Amino acid sequence: MNTVDRKGIALIICAPSGAGKTTLTKRLLSEFPRFVFSVSYTTRPPRPHEVHGKDYYFVTKEEFSNLINENYFAEWATVHGNYYGTPLQNTINTLADGNDILFDVDVQGARQIKASLKNLGRYVFVLPPSRRVLEQRLRSRGTDSDEVIARRLSVVTKEIADAPLFDCVIINDDIKTAYDELRSAYIAATLAPVCRSHFLNDLLKQWS
Repeated sequence: MNTVDRKGIALIICAPSGAGKTTLTKRLLSEFPRFVFSVSYTTRPPRPHEVHGKDYYFVTKEEFSNLINENYFAEWATVHGNYYGTPLQNTINTLADGNDILFDVDVQGARQIKASLKNLGRYVFVLPPSRRVLEQRLRSRGTDSDEVIARRLSVVTKEIADAPLFDCVIINDDIKTAYDELRSAYIAATLAPVCRSHFLNDLLKQWS
């Protein structure tokens, strides 16, 4: 099937830091070029190489607040004092054109997207096999202090409690197995009736 044969799917992936989400998503994006980049809004200043409308839409905090009040975003969050948000209508249009979008967000962002996109998303939660393994992974990076690692570990319990929000839970003990499961979850999502509504409607007309 090409991009005109079905609606797109929003794949929302959440994971605690150190669970291996980045590695998994890079593999998925490499294998499936149907995913497109969603241009977000932000209140942080542009970096020298960044282009407005291509990398981000750069707006003031006042403009961003107004957009929040207008329910303009599928999801938004505050990171290090700056706002970031994904425009809802652009997302809907992209999916209607048959393109898929991957969201790398936290649980709060996943909740917002679920409220915005209804049944157009597949929600995947990637978890480590144990607290011990997660701590080992965080320490092996060599980039975080003990304080930062402790803070990251402390929020995992709260994140795990939100697991029922998701459609799939992947335990990343073995990266190959975890990727096979993520790949399967994505492919299964593209087979949902909502993605193939055009085909179903056209087929029904043949009996009318």
